[in-house]
Amino acid sequence: MEFKDYYDILGVGRDATDKDIKRAYQKLARKFHPDVSQHADAEERFKEIGEAYNVLKDTEKRAAYDQLGENWQQGQEFRPPPEWDAGFEFRGGGAGGDSGAFSDFFESLFGHGFDRPGPGSGFRGRGEDHHAKVLIDLEDTYQGATRTISLQTPDLDEQGHVRLRSRSLNVSIPKGVKPGQQIRLAGQGTAGPGGGPSGDLYLEIAFRQHPVYRIDGADIHLRLPVAPWEAALGATVKTPTPAGVVELSIPEGSGGGTRLRLRGRGIPAKQPGDLYVELQIALPPADSDRAREIYRTMERELGFNPRSDMEART
Repeated sequence: MEFKDYYDILGVGRDATDKDIKRAYQKLARKFHPDVSQHADAEERFKEIGEAYNVLKDTEKRAAYDQLGENWQQGQEFRPPPEWDAGFEFRGGGAGGDSGAFSDFFESLFGHGFDRPGPGSGFRGRGEDHHAKVLIDLEDTYQGATRTISLQTPDLDEQGHVRLRSRSLNVSIPKGVKPGQQIRLAGQGTAGPGGGPSGDLYLEIAFRQHPVYRIDGADIHLRLPVAPWEAALGATVKTPTPAGVVELSIPEGSGGGTRLRLRGRGIPAKQPGDLYVELQIALPPADSDRAREIYRTMERELGFNPRSDMEART
């Protein structure tokens, strides 16, 4: 995906104020408006300018875009990192809405996920609801936990530059929470006008990438290395799960890629998920004379050809 440098499109620096951005947009919009411009690419440029302005005029979108831009290098294909918007606190409906008219780059960043207003955000006299995506550890959902969550809220300083304000909250993580579910913190949104009630803060749950497990809804997947003799002869092996180590029975004659299901060992919701264990055959290294001798003995005596089925079909 091509990275779009919205600052370059509008011809402003990254330290531009909101007034600088508005002036630049108005100048370019008049120049490339399809109804008056003689440029062959006027319509395309006009849409590109509008897309850039849509992001940079919005304090929250601009702050998120600036963070992504720090990780982009010229000549590289741009791919937003997973959960890139975690930890940012946004007001109201966020950056969704009319994104369908914009580029794939805009869609990948702002076309989903930002449009998450909480219930009741439009009540008169009530403060705006806020929303944020937060990352937790997989293990937190197995036992429940209390965690300190740090959030950053973008706003403008007196000169019109974007700044980030931070705040920390102690949040109770309920047992069994799944990715995409929300935790509501009453009264943690914007204060209501005229002394009205404050809005709420909705925290959307996402899990940090785990070095061992892969999460799929309420199910958990694990790739488990086993020795050739454990797979061939069957064995009982100690196997990690997010809730602790269990004894897993490996059936005799198991092959690489065999999947074993541990019912109810996934995320412990009202309908708990399952834990799927995929066996991977790990070969001992032939790193000594004795090890190589054992492999040569196996080669002679077992007469095993892993490609026999393939050869029979060719």
